[in-house]
Amino acid sequence: MARVHRLKPSKKQVEEAVRTLLSWAGDDPDRQGLRDTPGRVARAYREWFKGYGEDPEALLRRTFDETGGYDEIVALRDIPFESFCEHHLAPITGFAHVGYLPNGRVVGISKLARVVDAYAKRLQIQERLTTQIADVIDKVLQPQGVAVVIKATHGCMTTRGVHKHGVTLVTSRMVGVFRDNASTRQEFMTSLDI
Repeated sequence: MARVHRLKPSKKQVEEAVRTLLSWAGDDPDRQGLRDTPGRVARAYREWFKGYGEDPEALLRRTFDETGGYDEIVALRDIPFESFCEHHLAPITGFAHVGYLPNGRVVGISKLARVVDAYAKRLQIQERLTTQIADVIDKVLQPQGVAVVIKATHGCMTTRGVHKHGVTLVTSRMVGVFRDNASTRQEFMTSLDI
């Protein structure tokens, strides 16, 4: 089923919604310390959710085939990211580890980090984030395989509900040789040191 996108609310509508939330929380949105909060929140949301305006496929299209015959795993570890849980709008913070086994072409490593951010800067659940990153790399680069592991802390677990601090969620997506070949998968996982 196709998604129906409504027109984006105006900045004024966003700020009014924030004023409503401030009132609902029990505070006065007109008091001095909160007067500029609606505008600040609107600007923060624009930054936090800028991934909706980015095309992860486009980020990966420029590749290099002059690899000198390199045919081993390319892995970028410890890519920090911030996202927000789509269920509570609570922060998700963590690290993504991305690897692929080239099939004659490689991509600039900064592009891997940008792909992580392009998907993380959207409302997310970690499982979907993990899959989106792996699947777009597989689709665009067409490597022999892709591996993505994400380890993150969820504000919906730490600041509300069960209030469990120090808990992390680990998700993985293995495609191609990383799924089919246990030794290739193990080589990648060992390189992560997590």
